Amino acid sequence: MIEAVLADPLAVRALEGARRLDLPDHALMAGALYKAVWNALTGRPPGYGVSDYDLAYFDASDLSWEAEDRVIRRARPVFEDMPVPVEVCNQARVHLWFNEKYGTNRLPLRNTEDALRHFASLTHAVALRLDRDGKPDLLAPLGLDAVFSRTIRPVEGVSNPDGWNRKCDSQKQLWPELDFVRA
Repeated sequence: MIEAVLADPLAVRALEGARRLDLPDHALMAGALYKAVWNALTGRPPGYGVSDYDLAYFDASDLSWEAEDRVIRRARPVFEDMPVPVEVCNQARVHLWFNEKYGTNRLPLRNTEDALRHFASLTHAVALRLDRDGKPDLLAPLGLDAVFSRTIRPVEGVSNPDGWNRKCDSQKQLWPELDFVRA
């Protein structure tokens, strides 16, 4: 998995930029990782199908939108020359907007790794960061089997079945060799 992600120069730039920003408990997560594996499995070039790079961090010291926005603005010049956006999100704040947006009752998360346990699919529940020495640190609290299985299933009770099904349809267009199970 790590090799597939590091084969994508934009993912490497996002990882290196995140390390320079020194955000608390940060990691590049979701699509940049599982799509890198899909590309490696299907012979597609690194970065194929990646529409953004999700950079998560966890800072519960100030849950205001203003605090998160300050981090986003601080990150902007680090990533402004990338052709694909880097989206920065404080995982400590997710429960404040997610429940309203998706009609759930999600409790506050404990850290970035905990956020992975709440993704819509086990395939999506992966993240990577560079440690202080620049060495990759993989986060996969639910394992890697689903990422390599070529079958993408929603978790039971996925909060937004319509959104999941739309995502499956669009990803099936890009990776027809994979099996996307609709909610």
